[in-house]
Amino acid sequence: MTKPLRKVVFPVAGLGTRFLPATKVVAKEMLPVLDRPLIQYAVDEAVDAGADTLIFVTNRYKHAIADYFDKAYELEAKLAEKRKDELLALVQTVLPKHVRCVFVTQPEALGLGHAVLMAKPVVGNDEPFGVILPDDLIWNEGPGALRQMAKVAHDEDAGVIAVEEVPHEDTDKYGIVATDEAKGRSARIHHMVEKPKPADAPSNLAVVGRYVLPGRIFQLLEETTPGAGGEIQLTDAIDRLLKGDGKVLAHRFEGTRFDCGSKVGLVKATIHFALKDPKLAAAVHEAVAAGRA
Repeated sequence: MTKPLRKVVFPVAGLGTRFLPATKVVAKEMLPVLDRPLIQYAVDEAVDAGADTLIFVTNRYKHAIADYFDKAYELEAKLAEKRKDELLALVQTVLPKHVRCVFVTQPEALGLGHAVLMAKPVVGNDEPFGVILPDDLIWNEGPGALRQMAKVAHDEDAGVIAVEEVPHEDTDKYGIVATDEAKGRSARIHHMVEKPKPADAPSNLAVVGRYVLPGRIFQLLEETTPGAGGEIQLTDAIDRLLKGDGKVLAHRFEGTRFDCGSKVGLVKATIHFALKDPKLAAAVHEAVAAGRA
C-alpha cells in the first residue's frame, strides 16, 4: 500500500433513529457539537490525513450535508456587506479549496459493507482509501486518528483498522479482532468477528469507526453474502482478506473517542469541547457544579 491516502469515504445514509424526532428533518451527521456539526470534525480529520477527495455515501432524502459544503452565496454576501469578516471566514473555510466532495446515493440500507461498495466507481481498485464513521468523533491534540493510521498503512504496506479496548460484556456491540502480539500501537489481525457474544469473543479489542483499506476490498465486498437482515458486513469482507494473503493491522490510536451515535456520547463530546473553549469553560464548570449540588 505504497500510494498515499487521497480518498476518504463517509457512510452517511443512516436514519439516526436514536435522535428522533430531531433527525426527522436534520441528518444526524449535522447534529452540532458546540457550533460545528459532527461531519465537520470527520472531514477535518480526513483532510489532516492528506485526503483531497471526500466521498459521501448518502440516501436520496439527505440534502443537508451537500448544502453544508456548498457555497452559500446569499449568506456570504450578507456577511460581507455587514463586514462580519470572522463569521464570513468561518463559512468559507468549512472545506479547503483543493478538496472536492463527491456524493453517491445508496439506494437501500444494506449494511456498512454495501455503503462502502457504493464508493467503488470513485475510489477505484488500485489505491488505498479511508473510511470514517462520523458517529465516532475522535479528538487528539496531535495528528488525527486517520493520519496516524495512514502513516502505519504506508510504512507497513497494510490495511489498518482503528481499535480500542471495551468492557468484555460489551463485545456484542462491536466488531471484535483477534491479533498477534502488538508491536507498539499496532498488531497484525488474524481473525475478525461481528458482534460476538462475550463468551465467544476472541478479545475485547473493538473496531471503531476508522479504516484504511486496499482497493481490492471492493471485489471481496461484491463477493460477500448478505448476512442477518440482508446486510453486507464490511467485517466479513475484511475477514476474507485476512484469510487470503491480505495484511491488516489493528491500531490503538492516540486520542479520545466519543460515541456520538448515542445521546450520552454527544453530550460528553459537547462538554469536552466546551471545557476546551476559554470563553465557555468557566460557565460550564459552574453549570456542572450547580447540577451536582
